[in-house]
Amino acid sequence: MTTSAEPTDEGLPDMAPRLRDLRRRRGLTLEVAAQRAGLSPAHLSRLETGQRQPSLPMLLALARIYGTTVAELLGEQPAERDPVIRGRDREPVAAAGWDYHQAGNPGRAMQALRVFVPHGVQGDLVRVHPGEEWLHVVSGRLRLGLGDAVHELAAGDSAHFDSLTPHRIAAAGPEGAEILFVHTLLQAPELHPVPDR
Repeated sequence: MTTSAEPTDEGLPDMAPRLRDLRRRRGLTLEVAAQRAGLSPAHLSRLETGQRQPSLPMLLALARIYGTTVAELLGEQPAERDPVIRGRDREPVAAAGWDYHQAGNPGRAMQALRVFVPHGVQGDLVRVHPGEEWLHVVSGRLRLGLGDAVHELAAGDSAHFDSLTPHRIAAAGPEGAEILFVHTLLQAPELHPVPDR
């Protein structure tokens, strides 16, 4: 684990202040939000100041805590009435080495993303959180750790699992892997505001 700050990605210019604003709107201190997301307050502070880029598990955790969607964290527009999402209309967003393409409309109970997972990036991140996840490998090979079991998925393979099972995702080959990823969004409970620090 590196101790140096990661550079802010040019594709996420508004991410940092959005994270801070959402936390404050929920009435959470930096310390409380960090604890609920499984981060240190210093790490969350670096995310909020743009000195670090959030990984997908971090985005999922923060979206649940703040009662919002990954799409809102990524700066997508509110839910559209048109159920068709055209690939040509969606620019990818890079964060912590992964490329994310919004594949569904924001504001829904399920959030859908098309993700490119490079080899050797984020593979050591283990997450546990409420909800369900479904993924489908479009190309490449994916290593999926679920609890003590490790599964290697090839193009065409899928996995559907309870997110309370400790899990981690990594590309299994040097070419990386492209996946379709769907997760349920569980809204955070209502919280009583507390002063910000």
